[in-house]
Amino acid sequence: MFTPLLTAAVLVSAAVLTPAAPPPADAAAPLRVQDASASARGPAAGTPIAPVPVAGEEEAAALRLSSAGGPDRHEVRHAGASYVKVHFDRFRLAPGDYVTVADPTGRETHTYHGDPARGGAAPGDAGFTRHGRTGFAALSVDGDTAVVTLHRRARHGSHARHGSEVSVDRYWRGYSAAEFAARNPSSARSVCGADGRRDAVCYKSSHPAPYAASRGVARMLTNGAGYCTAWRVGRGNHMMTNNHCVSTQSQLDTMEVQFDYDCATCGGNDPRPGTKVGAAALLRTSASLDYTVFSVDDFDRVSPFGTLFLETRAPVAGEQAYVVGHGDTRPKRISLYEERDGGAYCGVRTPQLGTEDVGYSCDTSGGSSGSPVVAGSSHKVIALHWGGSCPTNVGTRMDRIHPQVQDLIDNRPS
Repeated sequence: MFTPLLTAAVLVSAAVLTPAAPPPADAAAPLRVQDASASARGPAAGTPIAPVPVAGEEEAAALRLSSAGGPDRHEVRHAGASYVKVHFDRFRLAPGDYVTVADPTGRETHTYHGDPARGGAAPGDAGFTRHGRTGFAALSVDGDTAVVTLHRRARHGSHARHGSEVSVDRYWRGYSAAEFAARNPSSARSVCGADGRRDAVCYKSSHPAPYAASRGVARMLTNGAGYCTAWRVGRGNHMMTNNHCVSTQSQLDTMEVQFDYDCATCGGNDPRPGTKVGAAALLRTSASLDYTVFSVDDFDRVSPFGTLFLETRAPVAGEQAYVVGHGDTRPKRISLYEERDGGAYCGVRTPQLGTEDVGYSCDTSGGSSGSPVVAGSSHKVIALHWGGSCPTNVGTRMDRIHPQVQDLIDNRPS
């Protein structure tokens, strides 16, 4: 189930700090668990919806950057944080000035030449998210430090009096591994026996088709502090995830999507920073079938990662299947085997649960919500994962979803 964001205490930074304040009344509402009609589905009734992990919390700040004698660089640091995502409540730039938000090494750098929430973005600028009526949030940077820098063009005479004014009023920081474990108990996991999931790159050579299918799967940061899985579907700018992850445009406005968040080596715990973009438009959603289709900004940046297509037939008992996702917010893993490589493949156990769902044996956990369940025979998506408990995980059958989205999604592989 969804857990409310915890209020922050103080910001650990080199700048002036203030205690955290409650979110403003006009901020996007916290995500909600599906309504009863969506979760009580015949034999699947009572199956827990996969929890959206509480991955971080909001902190308050009072940082100001100015080209008129003020500082032009601040570090927003929270020791041990897994990511930092800053929010600007004021963003007025003089001609030629720009702002970057980066990690200390420059591995990730997001650049802004104007306020994107007011149409001021320049070509090539990074994406952004909205959290209420005023301001915008930059895309997150991995690690415990975000360096916010105002880059100033030299000015002389009267132009020097009309400089830039930028301020950061809050930020989100990701929990450390210990905090994450404490706030997301292992009892919520849907792993039965040994965890059969492995880093996607482990299968690049031995199982090239599942690896290729995994490339279009992304991690989705929800309102700065939770995670789900989403994936590109069809030949256009369309993504699919669960309705219990995002059900309204105001919720979608808070979300960023991270492609290629994969380990570089098998078992190496060495994820790449990936490619992050903002979410764009909510196109279709259903609480009863627990799906949402949406588009992303900067589609050209993520289209090279590939896409998935929908299987329109009913699942078959005993057929091989696999799940690709970001369970526990970790780098992308594929659940191909039930417990270990070379053992039994996971697959469909109960092809029909109630009227809309399918049960399968592939391992999942919190953060897997929205993951594609892929048929081993065609490598097309046969179900949309939404929850589960031992011995069966559960997703909405794609032959139930497809009739509602077939006019929207170009499902032709070629």
